[in-house]
Amino acid sequence: MIRSSVRITACALAAALMVSGNGITASAAASTSVLPSGGIALATSQGNKLENITTNNKSRIQIESIVEKADIPAEAAEEKTVSEEDTFRNLVIAQVNDYVNVRNLPSEEGEIIGKLYDDSVGTLISEENGWYQISSGSVTGYVKGEFCVTGEDAVALAKEVGTRIATVTTTTLKVRTEPSLEASVLGLVPLEDQLVVSEEIEGWAKVDIEEGIGWVSTDYVELHTEFVQAESKEEEEKRLAREAAERKKAREAAAAKAAQSKSASVTTVAAAPVVSGESSEMGAAVAEYALQFVGNPYVYGGTSLTDGADCSGFVMSVYANFGVSLPHSSAADRSQGYAVDGLANAQPGDLICYSGHVALYIGDNQIVHASTSKTGIIVSRADYKKVLAVRRIF
Repeated sequence: MIRSSVRITACALAAALMVSGNGITASAAASTSVLPSGGIALATSQGNKLENITTNNKSRIQIESIVEKADIPAEAAEEKTVSEEDTFRNLVIAQVNDYVNVRNLPSEEGEIIGKLYDDSVGTLISEENGWYQISSGSVTGYVKGEFCVTGEDAVALAKEVGTRIATVTTTTLKVRTEPSLEASVLGLVPLEDQLVVSEEIEGWAKVDIEEGIGWVSTDYVELHTEFVQAESKEEEEKRLAREAAERKKAREAAAAKAAQSKSASVTTVAAAPVVSGESSEMGAAVAEYALQFVGNPYVYGGTSLTDGADCSGFVMSVYANFGVSLPHSSAADRSQGYAVDGLANAQPGDLICYSGHVALYIGDNQIVHASTSKTGIIVSRADYKKVLAVRRIF
């Protein structure tokens, strides 16, 4: 199954209700194990970020362009607030095995201009003879209504397929054990990292970090709900070409690095499991190399495989040994390489991305990662917490 992850701002979502566009259709296709760049916020560096619902601390949004559609006097527009749930009613969510074709006309004779993948989201513009005209990412067109839900059905489903995200806006965010500035600090999170939010109360958001479940002040994060959106034909072609180029570049860099060092093969520590499962030669080499550092310390902000690294510093430094440059950011890691469809399709060497955390897959449902200051670099079950994205570099 191929997807492109994005975020929708409230203004963009509302504006989409007012635009007209060229169309879309529906059809199912066989699924694949590779997804488009993105991930959840999926913050693709190039991608359509569906910044769906950026809200204030009370999880409400100001929508101006929706006012005209609702026949609300223009002079009252600035005072009109729309809840997140009201906004979800205007979503169209695909419910198919793979994807629904987006066409330029409300007919199966219309040209296919994009794809709306399963559980992906568009904004409803109009309805015509069993077809929904939607705006999703860069695509505006028609999808067949029988393959989608909207209205009240979309409200409940949106909460299931969307992911509430808090993006850190301060240099070092303190995550506390309780929603109080007097509570003890559970962990620290760097600028621009992204955390999954499970609950919101006045001024606080409950988030998931490696050290456990804690609370952050909403004064220091930006809240939004992330969905997957449509991908145009042109975007799909560019994505496939870009992913092929990235794989080639990574392999060439790794080969050059190997030719330079020609060192003996790495031996893992006795307590660490061996790499297993189907993988590329380079992916397996990455996993094997990473395993030799099990037992070394975790250091917040660190990048040393021996003296201490944090989660993204560990992943970055492991891949640097193979000539591949990755960012020192678990959020940014979710846009590296190309997406893989779920943990079931992961291979050794893949990046496994979690809320505020990143690890390396070694096979057999296991990861190696710089976990916490208490545990250091360890091997864990890959499904020990919710996986947000799986990214493949080679």
